[in-house]
Amino acid sequence: MKKEQNDYLTQTGPGTPMGELFRRYWQPVLLSEELAEPDGPPVRLEILSEKLLAFRDSSGRLGVIDEFCAHRGVSLWFGRNEENGIRCPYHGWKYDINGKCIEIPSEPSESKLCDRIRLKSYPLEERGGIIWIYMGPPEFKPDLPEYEFALAPPKRRFITKRLQESNWLQALEGGIDSSHVSWLHGKNLQSDPLFKGSKGNQYNLNDLKPIFEVVESEGGLYIGVRRNAENNQYYWRVTQWLLPAFTLIPPRGDHPVHGHFWVPINDHQNWAWSFDYHPNRDLTDLEVNAMKDGKGIHVKYIPGTYIPIQNKQNDYLMDRKAQKEGLTFSGIEGIAMQDASLQESMGTIQDRTKENLTSTDNGILMARRRLLNAAKELESRGVSPPGSQPSAHHVRSAAFLLPIDKKFNEAASDAFIAEQGKPHVTV
Repeated sequence: MKKEQNDYLTQTGPGTPMGELFRRYWQPVLLSEELAEPDGPPVRLEILSEKLLAFRDSSGRLGVIDEFCAHRGVSLWFGRNEENGIRCPYHGWKYDINGKCIEIPSEPSESKLCDRIRLKSYPLEERGGIIWIYMGPPEFKPDLPEYEFALAPPKRRFITKRLQESNWLQALEGGIDSSHVSWLHGKNLQSDPLFKGSKGNQYNLNDLKPIFEVVESEGGLYIGVRRNAENNQYYWRVTQWLLPAFTLIPPRGDHPVHGHFWVPINDHQNWAWSFDYHPNRDLTDLEVNAMKDGKGIHVKYIPGTYIPIQNKQNDYLMDRKAQKEGLTFSGIEGIAMQDASLQESMGTIQDRTKENLTSTDNGILMARRRLLNAAKELESRGVSPPGSQPSAHHVRSAAFLLPIDKKFNEAASDAFIAEQGKPHVTV
């Protein structure tokens, strides 16, 4: 990849082509638990290199505005959330959820200054235990997201987020690269309570030379990966990728389905959102407790934060003895941090001019191409990008066996459609 292309894909700040693309989609930015109470503490929120402040006002309405007071630039995070507004502690200027200045105590009553002051603000909406933001032009705002996990009843879903110290793109590319699973996560397939026991795990571990077949979908790609199975069949695992940064990972047995969003904080950090859900049963106590314990795709946090206990400052608590003895392939415990450690090791922005890609990188190549094309189409023609409307969200990942002469996207097309109450297709 040329440096110009790498910059084009990785930069998401205001005015950048990829930044404008991201702004045409609803993005998950906060867990509902972070703004649980009216007049509760506000939350600093950086997304797409914009520093914002989110709060829930006295009436329970959600708002997100520029973090800094229009008077002299004080962070409103220090402000008081009171009587349907945030009041700056420096001189008492007050703003509502739309960023409108509603009081300047030092000004005379006849002053019109307050009427002219308005901070930047964006719409927030709550769905599925997540607070979502839309940062694009109001006239192009799509309907609310309809991803299956977000519409599932609360007892059927579990959602977390964690800070990742890397650009969003290398996190996404790790999410759609399933060829590494047999190596990096091989031991976890046999031991993790949210993965073990699936017949599909055997195919993963027995065939280390997967073949990628990638097909475009309405909102992104079907990333099909096949491995050899018995009786003249292939074992297929098909990941859904929806623009710009949503992945839905194929299920294993009756375990919950899981997936990710990779939301840029700035060009050097992202929020890695992780969700598990089951389409037709409640999650068990065993499953929920395992997720809280950092199993599956989740992590344990430094108390009071969304920062993983295992992080680059402590070398992810790497255990060379466990690595040498084969207890884990990388010496790092947990699927999420096995991935994050290697993605962060590339530097905060990977230099893709130096990489040497293979056939197992076809999903990554096609995703890059689709992102480039979508951003350029938006830049040149202003068209709505693929996957921004909820009609594209009604998708499922799937795992199945097929005769070797069948095309996965034709023979198993029904498996990729999300329908309420329909069991997912799994092995």
